[in-house]
Amino acid sequence: MSKKILVTGGAGFIGSFLVDELVKRGHEVTVFDNFEPQVHGRKRPDYLNKGARYIKGSVTDMAAFKKVVLPAEVILHEAAMVGVGQSQYQVRRYTEVNVLGTANLLDILANHKHRCGKLVVAASMSSYGEGLYTCGEHGAVRPSLRSEADVAKGQWEPACPRCGRPVKPAPTPETAELVCNSIYAQNKKDQEEMVLMFGRTYDLPSVALRYFNVYGPRQSLSNPYTGVCAIFMSRIKNGNRPVIYEDGLQSRDFVSVHDIVQANLLAMEKPSADGEVFNIGTGKPLAVKDVARVLARLYGADIEADIVGKFRKGDVRHCFPDISKASKLLGYKPSVSFDDGMRELIEWSREAEAKDKFEEAARELKKRGLA
Repeated sequence: MSKKILVTGGAGFIGSFLVDELVKRGHEVTVFDNFEPQVHGRKRPDYLNKGARYIKGSVTDMAAFKKVVLPAEVILHEAAMVGVGQSQYQVRRYTEVNVLGTANLLDILANHKHRCGKLVVAASMSSYGEGLYTCGEHGAVRPSLRSEADVAKGQWEPACPRCGRPVKPAPTPETAELVCNSIYAQNKKDQEEMVLMFGRTYDLPSVALRYFNVYGPRQSLSNPYTGVCAIFMSRIKNGNRPVIYEDGLQSRDFVSVHDIVQANLLAMEKPSADGEVFNIGTGKPLAVKDVARVLARLYGADIEADIVGKFRKGDVRHCFPDISKASKLLGYKPSVSFDDGMRELIEWSREAEAKDKFEEAARELKKRGLA
């Protein structure tokens, strides 16, 4: 059955793929996006789906936002400023868009007659902080953020917070405490909690999806604060070595944008999702240095990563998801292998603009004492 669906941030990386699938399924789609210059540059992207309606505007503009919210039967809230490092010094900008923008959405729904019957918000794995670990003596543990004294000595791995012994990373479930290490992470935590609390209060079916490290075509290769795969791809395409902090063995879960779309559609359609939060990833951790190696190999570039042995404040060592809840309640099943996803990213990147601004961003973080 066709629905009127609003996708905030629908011109962006993830949002645009959502729009494509929604239009394909016959829905009436409205996109509300400010076309952020840091993401899109000076022109609108050429991949915008002609079957959707596009309205330029910011979620911080209450009057403009209200016009697109009230007619919507489903709202997929993707609009956000994204970038852990940048959020640490552009605090007001990030919080205005991410938290106040979400507050505006909820305020409109609370105080005006609307048609919304489902609200899905993009949350983030960054809100976990360090992932779950297991200690041989104490079982499941959550180490705190690593100290600068430890990492200065090259002690990259966390230790058991109870006995100080080595621990092994384990899949992190949705029940794990959220321990934010950045303004961005705190923003995303606030977003998901506000949406779920609002949903319970007003009996509005609401869902939070905690995305892990998303990659794929359309991710800006000229934005140095975007995902690590896109940053590495930009470096390689420009003939530069990808720069990796620490020793490169820190692990993350890398999930294709197509599986993020799958999860959103399942959350939108299934009543079993209502009021819940879900990890959305693959459940398979990868070392960051292996990501750079695979990208260079598949691109055909004779380039090795520069593993610099430095530490960025707020970085976690290991975090990958337990996706059993999404599998059980949503029927979510990751469908894109890492190699296939990387091949797709590389093929798209050959024609995509890629301005390598990594060094510029790294200097900014260093100047502010964040790296």
